[in-house]
Amino acid sequence: MPRRESYSDTYTGEADKNIREILFGSEDTQYARLKRILLKVINNELTPRQKEIIMLYYFKDKDTTEIAGQLGVSPQAVSAARARARLRLFKVLRYYM
Repeated sequence: MPRRESYSDTYTGEADKNIREILFGSEDTQYARLKRILLKVINNELTPRQKEIIMLYYFKDKDTTEIAGQLGVSPQAVSAARARARLRLFKVLRYYM
């Protein structure tokens, strides 16, 4: 069975900070390019549920419990889906960096 890939900043919040920096950071050409790529990945590579959770979390600034209440699932399910979505985002972005 293949080993599950993960990133080391799971509990430090670095993943969220990095994604927010790409999405809402400076309008530098590098950030503009990464932002376009990130938005394409969100639209094309994530499942509909992951896409909805990412949009609510990063663009609407809702926390896990608010998203869970809105979607009618547990906070753990939201957290797991968000973690899988972030992992997918970082896997794809790794090729562009």
